[in-house]
Amino acid sequence: MKTIKTSIGRRSFIKRSTLAGGGIVLSFNWLTSCDMTPSQVKALPKEWFQINGFLKIGENGLVTIMSPNPEIGQNIKTSMPMLVAEELDVDWNDVIVEQAPLNTTLFKRQLAGGSQSIRQGWNSLRMAGATARAMLIQAAAQTWGVEPAEITTSKGQLIHAASGKKSGFGSMASLAAEIDIPKEVALKELSDFKIIGTSRKNVDGTKIVTGQPLYGLDYSTDAMLIAMIVHPPAFGMQLKSIDDSQAASMPGIKKVFTMKTHLGDYGLGAFDNDAFNEVAVVVGNTTWEVMKAKEALKTEWELAPAKTEEMNFFGRTTTVETPAGLESTADHRMVFEKMASKKGKIVRKDGDPNKMFNKAAKIIERTYTCPFLAHNTMEPMNFFADVTDERANLVGPIQTPEFMEESISKRLGMDKDKIDIQMTRMGGGFGRRLYGHFMTEAAVISKEMRHPVKLIYSREDDMTQGTYRPAYHALYRAALDEDNNLIAFHVKTGGIPESPLAANRFPAGAIDHYLAEEWTEKSNITVGAFRAPRSNFIAGAEQSFLDEVAEAMGKDPIDFRLELLERAEKNPVGEKNDYEAARYAGVLKLVKEKSNWKETDSEVHRGTAAYFCHNSYVANVLDLEIQNGNPVVKKVFCAIDCGIVVNPDAATNLAEGGVVDGIGHAMYSAMTFKDGVPEQNNFDKYRLIRHSEAPKEIEVHFVDNKIDPTGLGEPPFPPIMGAMANALYKATGVRHYNQPFITDKPLAG
Repeated sequence: MKTIKTSIGRRSFIKRSTLAGGGIVLSFNWLTSCDMTPSQVKALPKEWFQINGFLKIGENGLVTIMSPNPEIGQNIKTSMPMLVAEELDVDWNDVIVEQAPLNTTLFKRQLAGGSQSIRQGWNSLRMAGATARAMLIQAAAQTWGVEPAEITTSKGQLIHAASGKKSGFGSMASLAAEIDIPKEVALKELSDFKIIGTSRKNVDGTKIVTGQPLYGLDYSTDAMLIAMIVHPPAFGMQLKSIDDSQAASMPGIKKVFTMKTHLGDYGLGAFDNDAFNEVAVVVGNTTWEVMKAKEALKTEWELAPAKTEEMNFFGRTTTVETPAGLESTADHRMVFEKMASKKGKIVRKDGDPNKMFNKAAKIIERTYTCPFLAHNTMEPMNFFADVTDERANLVGPIQTPEFMEESISKRLGMDKDKIDIQMTRMGGGFGRRLYGHFMTEAAVISKEMRHPVKLIYSREDDMTQGTYRPAYHALYRAALDEDNNLIAFHVKTGGIPESPLAANRFPAGAIDHYLAEEWTEKSNITVGAFRAPRSNFIAGAEQSFLDEVAEAMGKDPIDFRLELLERAEKNPVGEKNDYEAARYAGVLKLVKEKSNWKETDSEVHRGTAAYFCHNSYVANVLDLEIQNGNPVVKKVFCAIDCGIVVNPDAATNLAEGGVVDGIGHAMYSAMTFKDGVPEQNNFDKYRLIRHSEAPKEIEVHFVDNKIDPTGLGEPPFPPIMGAMANALYKATGVRHYNQPFITDKPLAG
């Protein structure tokens, strides 16, 4: 049986007290107890890894578990409390889950991002439940005059078998509140789990399907006004003036004015990402009245100068340079062509790759690109704010409430202890709601109006405001000898404005002569994290190229990958490889078995891919047919190694969503620009996958290896793009190198 100290790194339990009418309140730090470092998950700063929680046991035996992390559809509002309930040994039917507000005293690092919630809370959440259970056992032992070791628990009951005494948790809760917190507690053996590993329904499920208010757009108060913004029509432009003579006098309009989201006398925070700092604001009684006034508002714009800003990125001050100019997609393509012929910054070099390429009998060289992408959450950006001289009350959907509290404090000049942030469920996040400028805007507007206000973005506002997935480019080369053996591998990749390179991931470590280079190009088009940042492009490019190399070598695609992984496991090259070759190979073997890889109907064309990111491993086999000249995905097999699966149904849902999402973005989605103007501003121009285009069947399998949980929200997304490209090639004889595939090359065959 594993024991764990109740203090991990610093004090775990902040305070305890009795509830009115009896019961126990136990407040505790949900601290990280894992070995991950920022170098292993570069997208996540170390500070993000600390999570807190709050547990209440009532005198009636009901247990309330506060869920501190924002809920964006990943179902952590169900799965994280399951960890606490398991070790507490309570009946899940007696558990009530509530969304916690932002509370930097009780709950540290309340954040949704990086697929780390379960991984980081695995030991500490269980510790919290086990500690409460130990205190209840001690209370019962004192009451009954027996030894604590003689007492067992089951489904919220304390049991002393020798005497036949039983008691519900509720009746011992008040006494337990007076007992000292133990220095260490025992955690359950995996074989004793009753809740973890079983499927539990979404705690918000009934409210979702019955349309009960959960989301930011649902929130309202009687006195609330509606606000909307008008931002520049093009990146590289700024507001010059407004003429509100018509708009301000329209029915229901309270005020039209201009505002700056951020002021220049303080540094920006890590999530103060905002393309247009100065905007026009229209405030009125109803959404329709404000929308009509927006249309009537006359605005004048001018070219914006280049700017340099200081940003505090988790304690490190960085300089962000934004160039001037009106960029077009044609310009970005020229950047790709220019950078393809230049040397990049060498990030990793094993052996002597240049020598091996010079002596190669055959060189395979391919280039892959992808466009900017909009997040397109189904619920557009919105936030409620009620700001007075004394307090700021804010309610809405945000992935980074603690970081945005700092931003609000700076912008309003208000102490953080006077700012209250309530989190609503989010109608999609995917990284978009990490960047809370819309929350700051709502607070500033409310302060100006001296009135409660809800800011609402239209779909067009959101799609043209920025915070896109960057545009990427990758050049891959492989050197083969006269016997078609792979002797060297080279990747040079970059993007606008960031690189997607993960130089120490597979196939690094599996090839003696390996070179990885990168480059970046500045842009005034604002970007941000997109589901599985950087991996969402590089995985598809890499996996497509590996298939092409396997074909040139005359090898089966899965067998070729397994050969490389066997080398990486038994005799790895270098010491910085950030994946476990055996686990990587495990998902490939599992998907090969479950799909009957080499046995398929002649009308079905198969593609495969596998990838490691966010500490987890995913492999796919995708089956498609060409029907009336169009690709139809018949079935996708998905094998995942994310360690112990807490909630199988929820985990399967995440995997299925990642598969559909990945196929859709690879096939259809693109954000293009003409002189700084986004050419897509709604779903009539921005192509998303449709219901009829989703796979007809998705079969998900999890590796059962008893390893502590790793990430799951993002890992299923990247590899499916490569599997789709490889299946299309098998079906049509045409390779796809540029996303979206639908406009890359005409389907043939």
